[in-house]
Amino acid sequence: PSSLRAMALRGSLAAGLVLALAACAARASEITFELPDNAKQCFYEEIAQGTKCTLEFQVITGGHYDVDCRLEDPDGTVLYKEMKKQYDSFTFTASRNGTYKFCFSNEFSTFTHKTVYFDFQVGEDPPLFPSENRVTALTQMESACVSIHEALKSVIDYQTHFRLREAQGRSRAEDLNTRVAYWSIGEAIILLVVSVGQVFLLKSFFSDKRTTTTRVGS
Repeated sequence: PSSLRAMALRGSLAAGLVLALAACAARASEITFELPDNAKQCFYEEIAQGTKCTLEFQVITGGHYDVDCRLEDPDGTVLYKEMKKQYDSFTFTASRNGTYKFCFSNEFSTFTHKTVYFDFQVGEDPPLFPSENRVTALTQMESACVSIHEALKSVIDYQTHFRLREAQGRSRAEDLNTRVAYWSIGEAIILLVVSVGQVFLLKSFFSDKRTTTTRVGS
C-alpha cells in the first residue's frame, strides 16, 4: 500500500509538472481596451516561423459595435483585413520569423468610442502527456487528467464568451434605457406645451370682445 501511495504521489507530481510545461509552451494574450473615436491602436507579437496563431476579437460597447481590423507580417504583407466588423476570428501559420502587427481602427467614427476585446493565441497546447519515449498506454489517472484538462479549457472558453455577451447586453440595455428616458422627457415637455396652448386657445374663445363705436357729428 505504501508503494502504491508513493507511485500515486509521483504520478500526481509528474502530471503537475507536465501541466506547468504545457502552460509555458503556448502563449495567449487576452486584452480588453478602450478605443476612442478617430483613433487607432496597434499591438505587436514576436512569432517564430511555422507557429500556428489565432486572432479573435469582439466589440463590446460603442456605436454600432463595429471596428476595423488589420493584421500584417514582418514584411508588411496584409494577412487579414476587415472593415466594420463586430466580431471575427482568423487563424494563420507564421511564414517567417519576426514581429507581427495587428491593429484596430475606429477612425471612421466621429463621436463614439468603442470597447474592444481580443484574444491572440500563439502556438498550440502540447499534449498533456507526450507520446514519445513511452512504452505503455496512459494509466487511468493520466486519462482522467487529460479529460479534466480538456473540460476545464472548454469551461474557460465558455465563461469568456458568456462574460462578453453579458457585457455587450448590459451596454445595449443601458443605452436603450437612456434613450427611453430622453424620449419620455421629450414627450412630457411636448404634452405640457400642448396642454398650455389648448388652455389659452379655449380661453380665447370665451373672452368678451369689446367693440367701440365712434359717432360722427352732423
